[in-house]
Amino acid sequence: MTTIDWDAAADSFDDEPDHGLLDPAVRDAWAGRLESWLPATRSEVLDLGCGTGSLSLLAAGQGHRVTAVDRSPGMAGRARAKLAGTGAEVVVGDAARPPVGERVFDVVMARHVVWLLPDPAAALAHWFALLKPGGRLVLIEGVWGGAGLSAARVTALLAPHTERVHHEDLAADPRLWGKEVDDERYVLVARAEPPHRHTEVVDVHLILRRGPDVLLARRANTGYGDGLLNLPSGHAEDGEDVREAMIREAAEEIGVELDPEELRVALVMQHRGPGGGARMGWFFVAEYDEERPPRNAEPEKCSGLDWFPLDALPDDMVAYCRAGLDGYRAGEHFMLHWHEDGDPIAHRPEGVRRAVALPAAGDVTGRVHHIELWVADLAVAERSWGWLLGRLGHLPHQRWKHGRSWRRGDSYVVVEQSPGLAAGHHDRHRPGLNHLAFHVADRAVLDALTAEAPAYGWRLLFPDRHPYAGGDGHRAAYLEDPAGYEVELVAGSGA
Repeated sequence: MTTIDWDAAADSFDDEPDHGLLDPAVRDAWAGRLESWLPATRSEVLDLGCGTGSLSLLAAGQGHRVTAVDRSPGMAGRARAKLAGTGAEVVVGDAARPPVGERVFDVVMARHVVWLLPDPAAALAHWFALLKPGGRLVLIEGVWGGAGLSAARVTALLAPHTERVHHEDLAADPRLWGKEVDDERYVLVARAEPPHRHTEVVDVHLILRRGPDVLLARRANTGYGDGLLNLPSGHAEDGEDVREAMIREAAEEIGVELDPEELRVALVMQHRGPGGGARMGWFFVAEYDEERPPRNAEPEKCSGLDWFPLDALPDDMVAYCRAGLDGYRAGEHFMLHWHEDGDPIAHRPEGVRRAVALPAAGDVTGRVHHIELWVADLAVAERSWGWLLGRLGHLPHQRWKHGRSWRRGDSYVVVEQSPGLAAGHHDRHRPGLNHLAFHVADRAVLDALTAEAPAYGWRLLFPDRHPYAGGDGHRAAYLEDPAGYEVELVAGSGA
C-alpha cells in the first residue's frame, strides 16, 4: 500500500468535489468503492481519461501500479504532479486508443469518458483487448440533464464481449458527490472472459414417499414462489454429482440422512422459468423411514412440511414441481417444462399445460400400446376405473361420448360403452380376459388401496387369504368391479 501525502496532493486537486475529491469525506467514499471494484492484490491499472488523476491517486494509494492517460497535456501535467512519488506513469494520448503499445492490464478504468467518445463500441472492443484474461473493465458513467449514456445502453455495448457485468447505482450515495443527486449515476464492472458454452443450473428434487403420500414443503422468504408448496430441493454445487447433491439437500432441508442406495431416479426434466434461464432437474424417489422422520431444518426458508396424497395433490404448488410429480405419476422419465415469459410461477389447474413428455429411445416392438375394456355402464366404469387408474398414476388421456381413457407412459387403458356392444355381461370365468395386473410400490400402498376400493365399487376377492391369495411371498390384492372385471395389485415386485 502506497502512502499518500494528501495535504500535498490537495494543492493539485480542482475545486469541484465530485471530480477533484478535495473533500475528505467524498474522497473516502470513492476510495471505499474503488477498493471493492479493483482486485485485492497488487495489479496493473490503466486509467483512461484520467483528468487531474484523482482516481489514479486513489488506486495508487491502494498499492496498484497505475498508468494514467489523458489527451489534454494540461490535465496530464496536473495528474503527473499529483501522482509524483507513487510510481504511477502519466502519458498524453487518446482514451479510445491509448498509447500503451503491447502492454496488457488487470484493470482498465474510465470515469465519465465513454459518453464523450465518437465510437464507444469500437473503443470498448479495444479496451477489452488491453485486458488480461479475467481482467476487469470499470466504467463510471451516468446521464446528466439529458447528456450521457444510460446503464442499459452501456450494458448492451458490453454484451458482445462478456456475460459478466456487475451494476451498482451510485446516485443513491450522496457521499460520492458531496450532495444529493437525482440523475442516473452508476458503475459497471465487466469481466474479460472468453466466450463459453451454454451452461445450466442442475436442480435436485426429493420425492419422499410414505405409502400413497408425498412430502411437500411450503416456501418462505426465498424471493421465488414464496407461499407455494414444492418438494425438498436444491441445486448441485461444484464438484458434486446429482446423487451427492440430493443427499446433502435432504440433510440440510428436512434433516434426513439418506444412503446412496436409497435413492432411485424418477425422471429428468429440463425447465425454464418465466423470464428466466433453463435448468436441468433430477427427481429422486426415496421411501419414508419412521426412524428418521423429516423435520423443518430450514425454518428461515420454509414455513412448514406436510404429507399430501400423490394422486390428489394441492393446486397451490410451484408449477415446475407439480409438472415433475405429474410426470412421475404417469411413468414418464424425460420431460420438458418451458414457461412463457408471462406465465405465473404457481401451478394453474386450468392453465395451458407446459409439460411435454419425451419418449425414451428403444425398440417399442412388443410393448403394450393400450388395453380396451367394453363396459355396459360407462358412468359406473368411469367412477371405479377412474379412481383406480388415477391412484396407480395414470392421467386422464381421452374423453369422447362413449368412452374414456387414462395414460401412463406410452400405454393407456380404455373403458368404452360401445354402440357395437353385444348383449350379455362380462364373465371372467369364460374364455377371454380373466384379469389385469398392476404393480404397486409396497405393502403400505397396497393396504391403502384395498381400504379405499369399496367406496368406488370394488370388492376384495379371497379376503380370507389376503394379501397372499396368490401364494406365499406374493403380496397382492385381488379386486372386482361392479361389472365383474378383476384386477390384481402386486406389491413390491417391480424393478
